Amino acid sequence: MKQKTILIKNANIVNEGKIFSGDILIEGEFIKEISGSISAKSSDVHVMDAEGKYVLPGVIDDQVHFREPGLTHKATIETESKAAIAGGITSFIEMPNTNPQTTTIEKLEEKFEIASKSSYANYSFMFGGTNDNFDEILKVDATQVAALKLFLGSSTGNMLVDDPEVLEKIFRGTNLLIAVHCEDEATIKKNLEVYLDKYGEDIPIKHHPDIRSEEACYISSSKAIELAKKTGARLHVFHVSTGKETNLFSNKIPLKDKKITAEVCIHHLWFTDEDYDKKGTLIKWNPAVKSKKDRDQLWKALLDDKIDVIATDHAPHTLEEKKNVYTKAPSGGPLVQHALPAMLEMYHNGKISIEKIVEKMCHNPAILFQIEKRGFIKEGFYADLVFVDLNNPWTVNKENILYKCGWSPFEGTSFKSRITHSYVNGNLVYENSKFYNFKAAKRLTFNR
Repeated sequence: MKQKTILIKNANIVNEGKIFSGDILIEGEFIKEISGSISAKSSDVHVMDAEGKYVLPGVIDDQVHFREPGLTHKATIETESKAAIAGGITSFIEMPNTNPQTTTIEKLEEKFEIASKSSYANYSFMFGGTNDNFDEILKVDATQVAALKLFLGSSTGNMLVDDPEVLEKIFRGTNLLIAVHCEDEATIKKNLEVYLDKYGEDIPIKHHPDIRSEEACYISSSKAIELAKKTGARLHVFHVSTGKETNLFSNKIPLKDKKITAEVCIHHLWFTDEDYDKKGTLIKWNPAVKSKKDRDQLWKALLDDKIDVIATDHAPHTLEEKKNVYTKAPSGGPLVQHALPAMLEMYHNGKISIEKIVEKMCHNPAILFQIEKRGFIKEGFYADLVFVDLNNPWTVNKENILYKCGWSPFEGTSFKSRITHSYVNGNLVYENSKFYNFKAAKRLTFNR
């Protein structure tokens, strides 16, 4: 199905705050022309009729864990990028806490090599910072790597950066964007002891947001932001989960000029602590899903532009692993296939406009990470495009889940909208549940 020249007709194009009817001409990997009406100039042009569908820029997910290498019983770059494509995500940025961790240039390049052979979506990786790899950090080429990832609270893998002197040295010494997971380890350990004394290992899951508390998040986020302001570092705070933290961010500056930015994840916009009774450890994430009040404040900050990006923090584990007792059940869940449909459901519910969804999931990740020629439907940009049918209901079930782990926190949920087509670099790679068996994906590059 690989086409040299493609003409998309009668599309409802969503781009830069507007929805307009038009045609898109793709030549090779790039968008050649966007106009109200374009005619096919030869029989070699493949015409796609998008009548009734909305055409969006491919979603850019700035935080995923695809588990390769070392944890491939949970997921691989191939399986999860395929699920991402079915969910309208055409580019992803993957995290360094694999096994081995991506904390040397050698290990980073090994992951790029894996992705070059197996990824369905465009790809980049974050480099991991630790207490003792500063010299390796200095070797990273900012035009080829998305960012530096620091865990300021422990997560999957032992990558906690907890030495204040090292932290400041990194913040001062790198020109990379620094992305951070913020939870205060001392606060979490103190809270955990209380519940271990009361319940032993089998702590009721409803106490997860009491252990990984608002205080733990706020202490860590505020310290990171204070350090960024002190050193002038470019800071991006991942998965903000509390209303209190939203007060740390500004909406007074255009995104391209912001030095401190924030992301919110699908699960913190969808679930609340009331869902633990039904979903149990399937919705155990770090940071924890918190109260309805927190969720409402996250939505307000997102719509007010204090929060800049919507992402997934896609982090699959097997069902067997997730069904362990609280202290043994890992945090994280799969989301890339269902993130855009979930946000479009929020559009149907009157919570957010399609234009705003595109801004937060497509435009803003491209601006924030300075990704070259992606995230917009523009002439001269890569043709990463997604077709959406807003009125094509479906229900998430075991049969249509594409994650290697085989489950989803959205199982049983019905969505009104469906992703019908995904183009990557001008190639149709997904159409009505069918994949085409060529790899069109490319390594992301950055205008820095």
